[in-house]
Amino acid sequence: MTRYLSAFCLLLPATLMGAQVEREYNPDSGIETVQVEHPGMSLQLLPLNRDYVAAVFSARGLPPDIVASTRQYCTFGTILRNIGDEVLEYDLTRWRYVTPDGRTHRVKTKTEWLEEWRGRNLAFRWVLLHEAQTYQPGDWGQGFTTVELPPGTRFDLHYVWTQGGELHEAKLEDVRCAPEGVPQSAP
Repeated sequence: MTRYLSAFCLLLPATLMGAQVEREYNPDSGIETVQVEHPGMSLQLLPLNRDYVAAVFSARGLPPDIVASTRQYCTFGTILRNIGDEVLEYDLTRWRYVTPDGRTHRVKTKTEWLEEWRGRNLAFRWVLLHEAQTYQPGDWGQGFTTVELPPGTRFDLHYVWTQGGELHEAKLEDVRCAPEGVPQSAP
C-alpha cells in the first residue's frame, strides 16, 4: 500500500498542473524541440544553432562585435500562446534556469540586450521575445530567448505566468541547447 501511495504522490504534481510535454528530436540536426501545454497556456522552445543566430544578426547588418557576443548564448525561438479563456501575463525577469551543477541563473532579457547595445543606433529589437506581455485569449507571441550556456548544454527552466489572476509556476526539465554546428549525416 505504501509503495502505491508513494507512486501516486510522485504523479500528483504533474496531474495538478495538467501539463503535457512533447519532445521531438531531429537526428539530422541534433536539435530537440520542446512544447509544454498547461491548461490555458502553451510554451514552445526551438533551440537555434548559434551559427544560424549569428547569420540572422549579420544579415541584418549588425556590427561584428554584437554578432560575436550572441555566440556566447544558447538561443531559443520561443513561442507563447494563450490557449485559455482568461488573460495571460508573463514576465521573463522572473524566469530562471538551473544548470546541472545546481546553480540558478537569470534568462537574459530584451531590456538587458538593448542596454548592452545602447548608443549603437540599432533597430533590431523585434527578434527578441518581449520581456513582459499580456495576451488576451487566442493571442500569442514569439521571439528569441537567451541563456548564457555553451552549445549542447542541458538545463531545467523554471517559468511563471499569471492567468485569470492566479500565479502559475512550472519547471521544464532537461531542456537542451542546440549542438555546436550541424552533425554530419552517416553515409
